[in-house]
Order: sequence, then structure tokens, then C-alpha cells
Amino acid sequence: MINMSVWLLCVASFAVLALSMPRQQDDLFGAPLASRATRAMRFAGWGGLVAALWLLVASQGWGLGLVSYSGHTSVAAGLVYLSLVVYQRRKQG
Repeated sequence: MINMSVWLLCVASFAVLALSMPRQQDDLFGAPLASRATRAMRFAGWGGLVAALWLLVASQGWGLGLVSYSGHTSVAAGLVYLSLVVYQRRKQG
């Protein structure tokens, strides 16, 4: 159960980090967001990744927790990246 929770937290964190980038803001919202909103999104994204690391290390220890965190973040980042690619290709028609 902890692995699914951490994986969802990582996906959400990477999605928020992706949305804090000007290119994705232009693509999805039509214009860049205010700098305050962008900073808040970056803070939330990095905070989520740190929280995921803390959860895994607390439940699995440093050795296995760091390895598990690496796997979770790799899969989550790949999913967010592929989602952005698919969205862009469907948008182009």
C-alpha cells in the first residue's frame, strides 16, 4: 500500500513540476501563469518528492528506501513525460 501511495505522490509531484514550466503553461493554459503561482507549484512539486522520499525511508530504511525511491521517481517521471508527449501530438491533430 505504501508503494502505491508513494508512486501516486511522485506522479502528482512531477505533474505539478511539469506544469510549473513556461512551455507547458503555454501549451495547456494558453499563457504563462503568474510568477507567484509558478513558484508555489515548484515548491509543491519538490515538497511532494521530498515527502515521498521520507515515506519510503521511514518504512523501508535507507538502503531499500533509496532504491525504491529511485524506481518510483523513474516510472513516475516517464509517465508524466509520455503523457505530455501524447497530449501534444493529439493537440496537433
